[in-house]
Amino acid sequence: MNKYEAEFLNHLSFDRNYSPMTIDSYRRDIDKFCAFLSKEDCLIDDVDLVIIRNFLTEEISSNVSKRSCMRRLSSLRQFYSYLVKEKYVKINPFAFVSSPRTEKKLPHVMYREEVEALLKANAERKDELALRDQAILEILYYCGVRASELINAKISDVNVRNRSLRVFGKGRKERIVPFTSECANTISKYLKESRPLLKQKYDEHPEFDEKGIKKEYYNLILNNNGKKLTLRGLEFILDKIEEKTGEYVNLHPHLLRHSFATQLLSNGADLRVIQELLGHSSINTTQIYTHVSEEKVKREYLSAHPRAKKD
Repeated sequence: MNKYEAEFLNHLSFDRNYSPMTIDSYRRDIDKFCAFLSKEDCLIDDVDLVIIRNFLTEEISSNVSKRSCMRRLSSLRQFYSYLVKEKYVKINPFAFVSSPRTEKKLPHVMYREEVEALLKANAERKDELALRDQAILEILYYCGVRASELINAKISDVNVRNRSLRVFGKGRKERIVPFTSECANTISKYLKESRPLLKQKYDEHPEFDEKGIKKEYYNLILNNNGKKLTLRGLEFILDKIEEKTGEYVNLHPHLLRHSFATQLLSNGADLRVIQELLGHSSINTTQIYTHVSEEKVKREYLSAHPRAKKD
């Protein structure tokens, strides 16, 4: 990592309050570009439109998706904007490059009956991780949180009595999300019965920092070893839930978040309220769920109406 990249990533972390996950995405994008520059024997302040075009051509020939190319362009545009501001370079060459257009795909969602079947099947499990997994499913579905928000939630962020979860979203923006009494019961039971067992596992094989002080994890959800959960770990758990329940729905964190939003909208919730619950900074981002809801209504109509079946 060069000094420019290190400074920029520190800027994102301390000045912009970006999450570690977002910063890691920027790091990967910049590293990819810097590796290309090194191969082309080009300095960071000598980048021009020809270099950028060659970089994009190489990316596309490597079967990198349009969406990934767009993200990389956005990352590099911000990176060079910072370099200009700090007077490390004179111009931002990425300011003259337009991002390729991509079709906005409607998010896949689960029907309410599918979610209920999944929750019921998982609740019937008898293994030691079942209660932890049930808490994960219910928080994702009843609170509509992002994967990163679930992973970073602390015990102190949960108020079981008031049935609410304090969430720190993108840019450390705070919001309070309510949850149902069913979810409150599950979280309460998990905190009393399951989490202490996971913590005990960690205490048997603890980690220590460079000063020899034992690391403590106050995260709401712990992994199988009693440590902080990672995104990869969460995806692994969701895969295992499918295996153990037999409910194969291509389960991933955002599937439950999308289902949460769509079902709220279908039941008459105001779009602005859904925006607040999801932590979207723009109503335009939330607007996509109106299209999902319309598609859902259309599918149900075509499958249920006697005349539509003949078409």
